[in-house]
Amino acid sequence: MSIPGLIAPGALSPTADLVAAPGGLRVIGLDLSITSTGVCLPTGATYRIKTRSADADRRLLQIRDALAAELAEHRPHLAVIEDLPTKMHATALKIIGKLHGVVVGALLDADVPYAYVSPATLKQYAADHGNADKARLAAAAYLVAGVEFADDAGGDQCDAWWLRAAGHDHYGQPLFGMPQAQRDRLLKVEWPEVAR
Repeated sequence: MSIPGLIAPGALSPTADLVAAPGGLRVIGLDLSITSTGVCLPTGATYRIKTRSADADRRLLQIRDALAAELAEHRPHLAVIEDLPTKMHATALKIIGKLHGVVVGALLDADVPYAYVSPATLKQYAADHGNADKARLAAAAYLVAGVEFADDAGGDQCDAWWLRAAGHDHYGQPLFGMPQAQRDRLLKVEWPEVAR
């Protein structure tokens, strides 16, 4: 099944053209991780920003700079970010907190408003189950849009793809059909004003 405005995840290439989504809304989805940040561009293309632990805190700059370049090129109207899990080890929380800080700084520099979606809300929206695993989210993406995610063992690209879809859905420009009960899960999110 072909959905207008969607590019197969993992098909990102330097020559990929910007595909206009319904109504021209441009949303970027971000699943932040210090080792493998999932990105879904406004075109629908997905990829991961992978870093090496040997680079220590320099990884923050690598991710920030890569995202700043995407923001400059694609000029999204909105970024949708997966929020921190409610239960996280203190050591992991420190580094992911730093990462969220540098990414929000890049978004502010680019004048891109952003929304945070909790992992449970994203799973409820995508798969109608707050504890859905990565395989279930990937299967749901395949069912609604026929997309698959290459090289995505951790589900980073899949989560970013669903975050982009959630943004489109909330602003009345859904990329595909979803049950209303699942759409209603997005009412829990604090969505910003978006200028287009």
